[in-house]
Amino acid sequence: MTPMSPPGVKRHMYLITALILLSVVSLLVAVGTGSVTLSMTELWQAVRLPDGNASSLIVWDIRIPRALAAFLCGGLLALSGVVMQVLLRNPLADPYILGVSGGAAVGALIAITLGAAALWMTQAAFAGAMFSVLLVFGLTARSRHWSSTRLLLTGVVVSAGWGALINILLTTSTANTVQSMLFWLMGDLSQSRPNLWHLLILIGGLAILLSQARHLNALSRGDLSAAALGVNVARLKLILYFSAALMTATAVTVAGSVGFVGLVVPHMLRLLGARDHRWLIPGSLFLGGSFLVLADTLARTIVAPQQLPVGVLTALIGVPLFLVILHRGYRRETS
Repeated sequence: MTPMSPPGVKRHMYLITALILLSVVSLLVAVGTGSVTLSMTELWQAVRLPDGNASSLIVWDIRIPRALAAFLCGGLLALSGVVMQVLLRNPLADPYILGVSGGAAVGALIAITLGAAALWMTQAAFAGAMFSVLLVFGLTARSRHWSSTRLLLTGVVVSAGWGALINILLTTSTANTVQSMLFWLMGDLSQSRPNLWHLLILIGGLAILLSQARHLNALSRGDLSAAALGVNVARLKLILYFSAALMTATAVTVAGSVGFVGLVVPHMLRLLGARDHRWLIPGSLFLGGSFLVLADTLARTIVAPQQLPVGVLTALIGVPLFLVILHRGYRRETS
């Protein structure tokens, strides 16, 4: 791979710096905005001297944990989306394409049905997500002609099966639990809190992807081109598939099924010129995190005091964005 020219490096450095600033601004907006209006003085005092009053409880117990959870979830989904689009060589690939969200949803809905949501919903969702990944890979590996296309088709079929189970659980549940189920299925951060293992998986996933960034550049040109450049394609794909699956499973346990983040964010950055994965990967982390933080801020303020599922806002924002990306891509191809 040829080294990037100094002007190219400078341009990408400006982009990453801008995305870092966007991340900081989005977190500040999330902490400063809510159904309860706090003045700048009250916010500053609550952040600087948390003394247990109402302002401190709102900031430290509700807004900051929720904003951090949104940023972690958005970053995980965006990183996973970058990987899946390269591995499957499909611009429509997203983090949920291997049935991860369906498996997690079934696990979470079973926990809600059994009345164990408070204690076991996160663990059940994570277990369901990882079971779905293992099921897809297990079914694909049984074939002698293993390929990304077969993996993709297997993921689609398994997702359809999870969808049928989800419908059964929804139709057989009581009215008291259906609303909780629907909010989880649409993506909801109202009860989300970041944990240390969420952060460790994000940092670990970022480190793995950055260490393989040059190989991802080669793989994006095709398996044969990557192999010709000395890349162990089979080993690389195995590492990347399971890294993406683990990041997606973690994101789903944080916020449920939040769509469009992993699909739209990588395309937005490519439109901005970040096609080299050495820059696309960290850029996706910051833009994905900022995108979900701002979407969640809108979700909890646009019709306050009522809150919307954040997945509704990401879809409302993501659909027109993706249409614009498709239109610009078509114009570029035909020009």
